Amino acid sequence: MHSIFNNIVIVCPHLINIRRIKIMPNEAESIVSSARKIFNTGKTISYEFRLSQLKGLSRFINENEKEILEILLKENRKPKFEASITEVSHMKNEIQDAIKHLKSWMAPTRVKKPLPYIMDKIQTRPQPYGVVLIIGPWNYPFDLVISPLIGAIAAGNCVVVKPSEITPISSEFLKNTLPKYIDESCYYIFTGGIAETTKILEQKFDYIFYTGSTTVGKIIYSAAAKKLTPVTLELGGKSPVYLDDSADVELAATRILWGKCLNSGQSCLEPDYLLCSEFMRDKFIKEAKKKIEQWYGAKTKESRDYCRIINDNHFKRITKLLEGTTIALGGNTDPEDKYIEPTIVVNVKADDPIMQEEIFGPVLPIVTVETPEAAIEFINNREKPLAVYMFSTSKQEQEKFINGTYSGGICINDVLMHFSCNTLPFGGVGSSGIGKYHGVHSFETFSHQKATLIKSLDRLGEFTQSVRYPPYTENKLKIILTLTTKIPSISFCNHGLVLIFLLAAFVYYIYFRG
Repeated sequence: MHSIFNNIVIVCPHLINIRRIKIMPNEAESIVSSARKIFNTGKTISYEFRLSQLKGLSRFINENEKEILEILLKENRKPKFEASITEVSHMKNEIQDAIKHLKSWMAPTRVKKPLPYIMDKIQTRPQPYGVVLIIGPWNYPFDLVISPLIGAIAAGNCVVVKPSEITPISSEFLKNTLPKYIDESCYYIFTGGIAETTKILEQKFDYIFYTGSTTVGKIIYSAAAKKLTPVTLELGGKSPVYLDDSADVELAATRILWGKCLNSGQSCLEPDYLLCSEFMRDKFIKEAKKKIEQWYGAKTKESRDYCRIINDNHFKRITKLLEGTTIALGGNTDPEDKYIEPTIVVNVKADDPIMQEEIFGPVLPIVTVETPEAAIEFINNREKPLAVYMFSTSKQEQEKFINGTYSGGICINDVLMHFSCNTLPFGGVGSSGIGKYHGVHSFETFSHQKATLIKSLDRLGEFTQSVRYPPYTENKLKIILTLTTKIPSISFCNHGLVLIFLLAAFVYYIYFRG
């Protein structure tokens, strides 16, 4: 099963420096205290400072791209192509988007004015939370650490980063290299295991961002709840695929298998299992066999384009799920090489072991259903997944799944691709996660929207609002109820002075007419 504490990133609004130290459990309190002191100086608040740090992150990616790709290849044989599009390219796009829009993200947002507030300034202003903890995973050890870090920096927070101990080469590289590009006094990075993580979680943070398994997410959530710390939990779950009889099975098989084989299925968004009719199942398996051979050759194990399982524990966990199953395609494994062939399992029942946990590997169970409605019922009878995938040419059936299933996101006629669209929020719901990020949504996640009301001290405005003061009368009550109930709100208006005059006249008439 997944490691209990894979990664921890402490994000603090004013900590943009990364200290290259290994944190011992007794150092956790001093680390967080230092971060809070720096945040309280206001160092990370200005637009200029945030921008400089984002540009530093950009230089880190650009100047170290070759070495990052080599590390990913060495750590789990992730092909250069996959590493480039799923880690390096995604980080670059997130950073450039933040740099381009940072000023507008930081700007106050005007809101509609109810009539009694027509002469006031009403807006929301984004403010950093303060000291933030970010915990990263091992399956995408660069992107899933840097992407939330981008949002935390853009929002003006201090940050402490803890990469996963399961990917030690990536972790050491981040620890030794990242401090050269961003301010060491504001961001910390540390390495360690369960003991260090436990001590860190005992500290008071202003926000915690965790990416990993649902099991560990519950531990993080429990620790945060003790101090009423808000969280984002990017988890996973069993994301289903429904293949409708109307779909182009060749195209569907191509896209589904790509999502299943990418990173050897070690993605939180991987299509976990397939729902389809028996008719489509047989056609799908036939097409799948063609695609696997087309992509990887007759001997998948020898292909440079197919990566490996991260470690022995995960290899054993996945292969155990195959015990007693009916394998229709693949099934070959090699424990020495941590290799699992792309595998399709059939005759699967809802209560089979393979359907009780997220597979997180290149194994695809197929559960047969006769109708789209039966597929929807099957999905909704289980925990809410991170994603639902559906292949169909029928817009009516597509709408059934969009409106009738519940998940973090849904992707029609493809898999995974909504993740890379950073104008869409990415996150789970229920057991698949809490919160969202990517693009502006990352900035919003690490920002508190402070409600702001600025009133004037002019006498005319005071007169119109004097009805709220004692002694209370029926006329005063009538005025307040009229203004707040019958005319609830208006949009921005250039005739505020006229309106305030009319409002004052109305108050005068009602108040003094008797």
